[in-house]
Amino acid sequence: MTHLLHLDAGGRSDSFSRRLGSTFVADWRVTHPDGVYTYRDLVADPVRPIDEDRVHLATQSSVNGVRDIETMDKVAAGAPELARSWAATRPLVEQLLAADVLLLGVPMYNFTVPAALKAWIDRVTLPWLPLKGKSAVVLSARGGGYGPGTPREQFDFQEPYLRAYFSVLGLDDVEFVHAELTHAAVMPFLAQFREQHEASHAAALAAVHALATRAPAGTPA
Repeated sequence: MTHLLHLDAGGRSDSFSRRLGSTFVADWRVTHPDGVYTYRDLVADPVRPIDEDRVHLATQSSVNGVRDIETMDKVAAGAPELARSWAATRPLVEQLLAADVLLLGVPMYNFTVPAALKAWIDRVTLPWLPLKGKSAVVLSARGGGYGPGTPREQFDFQEPYLRAYFSVLGLDDVEFVHAELTHAAVMPFLAQFREQHEASHAAALAAVHALATRAPAGTPA
């Protein structure tokens, strides 16, 4: 049974990244009728930003050689500030570890990921967090064009950041789907790029469908 954890970080309720996510989930449910689906809207239900207690929690997990949730429970129980921080962190870590596939709806804000997603990353990430064996799909929406060969390619701090982040935690199976030039649909001064945006959006939808309908691991050919 496959478990999909879906996180949305788009500030608009009708953002392109959210639309792509809804399409993915609809197709995924057809291919995985017995799958488990967990959803969190990181804007409507934000994660508390990292603070001194959370930093101390990570330090103590390293000092004490923590390798799992149960050992972290024991370490956190040793101090009230650690216990409080771990209480806010533990459910998110459990949720992440239970998932087989992580689906992220990630618009590009100021060349990188939204603060809502960064807060989640900062909260769940601990030195012992194992993500090896999981996979991730990142559904990205960008107001401009940042693909290979474009003038703004060097300003893409979204995909390189997420690839580096997941790689360090042992998760190398990451697929990116980008809907580019989304501002061309609403901003008159970008109207000349509307056709390119529509082509990018159509390609993104096709990629989403292909990824969501991949046969589950172990399915006979």
